[in-house]
Amino acid sequence: MEAVKVLDAKGLACPMPIVKTKKEIDALGSGDILEIHATDKGAKNDLTAWAQSGGHELIKDQEEDGVFKFWIKKG
Repeated sequence: MEAVKVLDAKGLACPMPIVKTKKEIDALGSGDILEIHATDKGAKNDLTAWAQSGGHELIKDQEEDGVFKFWIKKG
């Protein structure tokens, strides 16, 4: 999966991962993929809901050593 950009949101508490994700997604073209790294346990629910409400697609998410990784495709 080829992400156009990687957003480091590690160490940020809600709602900052969403705020930063929105800013980065807005700068991408339609169909581009943004990879997000976060440590906030609420990020999965937050990003899933945010992607759906914004017309984007959460393609994949995984946890690796306490870091949550998400791939969101811009709608």
